[in-house]
Amino acid sequence: MKLMFASDIHGSLPATERVLSLFRESGAKYLIILGDVLNHGPRNALPEGYAPAEVAVQLNTVADKIIAVRGNCDSEVDQMLLHFPLTAPWQQVITEQQRLFLTHGHLFGPDNLPPLSAGDVLVYGHTHIPVAALKGELFHFNPGSVSLPKGGNVASYGMMDGNKLQVLALNDQRVIAEGAINP
Repeated sequence: MKLMFASDIHGSLPATERVLSLFRESGAKYLIILGDVLNHGPRNALPEGYAPAEVAVQLNTVADKIIAVRGNCDSEVDQMLLHFPLTAPWQQVITEQQRLFLTHGHLFGPDNLPPLSAGDVLVYGHTHIPVAALKGELFHFNPGSVSLPKGGNVASYGMMDGNKLQVLALNDQRVIAEGAINP
């Protein structure tokens, strides 16, 4: 199964438009959004093209293809604009080979792991820093941020194709981080 991951949109319309364009071209079955969708948050600068209401309109065009989790900047008011569920603190995707535990990263994350089995994948955002690495018995995957990258990184998103996970640069699809999860 092919999946696309985006995190920490923070209301950026240009980032949303780019993500949706890439999603349509990718052949991915679902777009997984790892929280912080509409609001920039009090500790972040306004991202380029900050237009939360228009971001909602654009994402709603593929609402039936979105699996999302709530980030620390998301609220019930945001849910009123979105046609896909956003208020779950975590979700799971089960493949034939493993479980992907989806979370924003502020409740569960690398420093506060949920109960997972060897070979499972922790998928999170929140830090805005790309990760695709085996850590102990779990694979950690963070697609970075599509709007407000941190740590000297560029805006990025993630792709899963079979057992291969990649973090790709939003603007030129250059591979930033990658790894294979064991089947």
